[in-house]
Amino acid sequence: MDALYPRLLVDDFDACARFYTAALRELLGVEPAKVLPAARYAHWDLDGEGALSLFGRAAIAAVTGTAGLPAAPSTATASVPDRSMLVFEVDDVDAAAKALAGFGASVAAAPADRPEWGPNLRTAHLRDPDGNLLELQSH
Repeated sequence: MDALYPRLLVDDFDACARFYTAALRELLGVEPAKVLPAARYAHWDLDGEGALSLFGRAAIAAVTGTAGLPAAPSTATASVPDRSMLVFEVDDVDAAAKALAGFGASVAAAPADRPEWGPNLRTAHLRDPDGNLLELQSH
C-alpha cells in the first residue's frame, strides 16, 4: 500500500508525462508504472511504492466544484509564491540540472553551493513544463 505520495495536478498532461518519464528515468532509473493519456493519469513507483503521480487538473476541478474559477498562475510571481516543491537527491546537481533542462525544464536558480542550508549542500531549482518547482540537491 502506498501510504503517501505526491500527485501533481497539471494542465499540460502530455508535456508533463513526457518530462517526468524522461526525468525519472534519468534521475532514479524508473519507468512509469502506468500512463493513461485518455484519463490524464500517470504514476511511477520506486521500490514497489508510489513515488509520483500526475493527474489532469480539469478532472479534479470538475469533482471539487472549482472548474469555473480562474486558473491560478502556473509559476510563482511577485504576488503568488510557490506553495510546494518536489525534491530529488542526486549525485551530481550540475549534470542532473543539465539533463532536466534538456527534457524541457526551465532553470529558476542555477546550481550553487548552499552552506547556509547545510554542510556540503548544493542545489539547483527548475520548473517542469507545467511550472511546478523542482529542487535537485546533493550533500
